Amino acid sequence: MISPTRLIASLPSNSRHLALLLGLLLLGLAIAGDALSHAPQLTPPLLAAAVVSALLSRWGVPRLRQLKLGQVIREEGPQAHLSKAGTPTMGGLLVVPVGVLIGGLVAPSDPRLPAVAAITLAYLAIGAVDDWRSLTKHHNTGLTPRGKLLLQAISAVAFLAWAAAGQYMGSDIALPLGWVLPLGMVIWPLGLFVFLAESNATNLTDGLDGLAAGCGAIVFSGLGLQLMLRGHEGDPALAGFCAAMAGCWLGFLLFNRHPARVFMGDTGSLAMGAALAAVALLSNSLWPLLLMGGVFLAESLSVIAQVWVFKATKGPDGVGRRVLRMAPLHHHFELGGASEQQVVVGFWAVSLILVALGLVLLP
Repeated sequence: MISPTRLIASLPSNSRHLALLLGLLLLGLAIAGDALSHAPQLTPPLLAAAVVSALLSRWGVPRLRQLKLGQVIREEGPQAHLSKAGTPTMGGLLVVPVGVLIGGLVAPSDPRLPAVAAITLAYLAIGAVDDWRSLTKHHNTGLTPRGKLLLQAISAVAFLAWAAAGQYMGSDIALPLGWVLPLGMVIWPLGLFVFLAESNATNLTDGLDGLAAGCGAIVFSGLGLQLMLRGHEGDPALAGFCAAMAGCWLGFLLFNRHPARVFMGDTGSLAMGAALAAVALLSNSLWPLLLMGGVFLAESLSVIAQVWVFKATKGPDGVGRRVLRMAPLHHHFELGGASEQQVVVGFWAVSLILVALGLVLLP
C-alpha cells in the first residue's frame, strides 16, 4: 500500500500550469452549476473577481514590497522556508475587498450580504493589525493569542446579534438524507465556535505557497455550487458571494503560487475563514462546510493532536512524543520528502474530492 507521503511526492509540481488548471476547473464547475440551475449566478462574479484581483495584485505586490512589508519566518519551522523571509505579506488587503464588493453587487437588495461583508472585513482588520505588529516587532507573532481570540469573538458576537435582529439564521442544521438537527438556542454558541474554529483553521493552513488560496477557492466554489443545486432551498445571493470570493483567491493565486511573490498573511486567512463561517451559518450549510473544508479541519486537528500528545507524554526532561514530524499537517508531508508544491497540489486534490463528496451528500 502506497503511503500518503509517497503519493503526494509523486504529484506534478509545475505551479503555473497547475494554478491555471485549477482556475479552469473551477470555472467549469461554475458554468456547469449555472447551466443546471438555469441562472447565471456563479460564472460572472467568479470571472469578474478573478480578473480584478489579478490586475490589482499585479499593481499592488510591488507597492507592498516598496513599503517593506516583508514576511518574518518563524525559526522553528522547516529550514527551507527561511529563504521566504522578506516576501511581501498582507496580500489579503488587495483581494478580499474585491471579493466582498463584487459579491455584494450580486444581490444588492439582500440584507444579509452587508452582514457577511462586515464580518469578513472585520476579520481582515484583525488580521491586518496582527500582521502589522509582527512586521514592526520583527517577529512572527503579532497580537497575543488571547487578544486576537478576543477580537475575533467580539466581532463574531456582533455578527450573530445582527443575524438575530434580522432573523437571518435558523436554529436547525440540515444533514444528508433529509435529517435535521434542531438546536434551538444552542445555535448561538455553536455559531461563535464556528467563527473561531474556521478562521483559525484557514490561518493554520496558510503555511505553504498557494495552499490556503487554492483550498479556499475550491471550498468557496463548492459552497456556491451546492447552494445553487439545492432547488427551492437554494440561495442564489450567497452562492454569488461565494463565487466572487472564489474568484478573488484565484486571481491572488497567480502571484501566491510557488515561488510566492506575495503572501496573504493573517489579513487574508482570517477574512477567508470568517466569510466561510458567515455564509455557512446564514445558508444552513454547516454540514457542507465541515465536509468540503475537511483540509482546514485536518490542519487544525493536527495541531491540537500534536500539542496534546506532546504535553501528555512530556517527561522530566521536558520532552514529549510527537504524532507528526511537524504540525500543521502540511509540514509533516513536507518533511517526509515531498516538495512544497507537491504537498499543495495534494491538498488541492483532497479538497476537490471532498467538494465532490459534499455535492453528492447534499442536505
